[in-house]
Amino acid sequence: MVKKASGKIREEIARLQEQLKLAETREAERIGRIALKAGLGEVEIDEEDLLTAFTEVAAGFRKRPKTASKADAAGTSQGANGAA
Repeated sequence: MVKKASGKIREEIARLQEQLKLAETREAERIGRIALKAGLGEVEIDEEDLLTAFTEVAAGFRKRPKTASKADAAGTSQGANGAA
C-alpha cells in the first residue's frame, strides 16, 4: 500500500471539511425552507422544544421501511411495467 505524505492528507482533510460545510449548509437551508412552508416561522417555540420535536420526527422516518419513489408509485418508471 502506498503511503501518502502528511501534507497531502492535510490537504485532503481540508478539502473534505469544506465539502462537509457546504453540504451541511445546503441541508440546513432545505430544512429551513420546509419548516417555514409548514408555518414554523410563525410559532413561538423554545429552541429546545423544537429540537425535541425534530428529533422525534427524524426517529419516525428512520423507523419507516424504505418506500418506492414517487415515480415508481405512479407507475411511471421503466421497471413498473416490466420493460427494461
